[in-house]
Amino acid sequence: MYKELIEGIQSGKIVPYLGAGALKDVTSKVDGSPIPADSDSLILAMNNGQPMAPRLMYEFPRAAMSMENKKGRSFVTRFLNETYGEKEWSRGQLHDWLADLKPNYVIDVNRDTQLLDSYADTEHTLIMGVARIMASDFRFKIFHYDGSSYKEIEQSAVNASLPILFKPLGAPKPESNYIAADADFVDYITELMGGFAIPSFLKEYRQQKQYLFLGMRFTRDTERMVMSDIIYSADQPAGWAFIPEPNDKERRFCRLKKIEIIEEDWTALLNAEAVRASA
Repeated sequence: MYKELIEGIQSGKIVPYLGAGALKDVTSKVDGSPIPADSDSLILAMNNGQPMAPRLMYEFPRAAMSMENKKGRSFVTRFLNETYGEKEWSRGQLHDWLADLKPNYVIDVNRDTQLLDSYADTEHTLIMGVARIMASDFRFKIFHYDGSSYKEIEQSAVNASLPILFKPLGAPKPESNYIAADADFVDYITELMGGFAIPSFLKEYRQQKQYLFLGMRFTRDTERMVMSDIIYSADQPAGWAFIPEPNDKERRFCRLKKIEIIEEDWTALLNAEAVRASA
């Protein structure tokens, strides 16, 4: 099965979809601490290592909204810029694998730059999610990477033959944009549902694709809503998800979305590929 999944990625039929667990082996080059990626670790990092009230610990967007109300939106942006744009992190095993494989389309709901670094030697198109902006009806920005730098472009200027990197929740580069607080997600998901958060060319390209969820958990409504709209018009089955020890909520959701759960960590896929490559 793993062989077929990898071949599907190489052919472009299967699209990697990266969640927080994709960064599970990424650590600080300074002190070896893990990169904050999942909800709890992000909340603790944002609050100087201290837990917040139980209702805020439920989900990062809720905690980020609370901090925004107290300290302003710029505080949350600055925290994410410092975390993902200024600190130095080790390379993740999964991202090194993707750098070698170079899929034609990757979705990454983390806010770090590892995926961008994986394509640093490859011309590509980057789509970044944005929220609460007045200058445009759309909730995305499109950038062309020419092999050395990014330049914002219009939909009409997209080269459809280039790889597509989709960062719906943003990143610190090529410019700082994030979907983080509750208000961001309300705006972004509303426009996702209305069709204004995904470029037209991507709506066409994603038709009948399947998805391979790597490091993605389906325990939070916000993450599930974003995912459901991004994979709209998927083939049947919609894909596969590596989830070790899935809970009942995840099983029900994946069954509803026609996603087959593989009850292992994504490292099983990389290990199987390494064995196959050395055979």
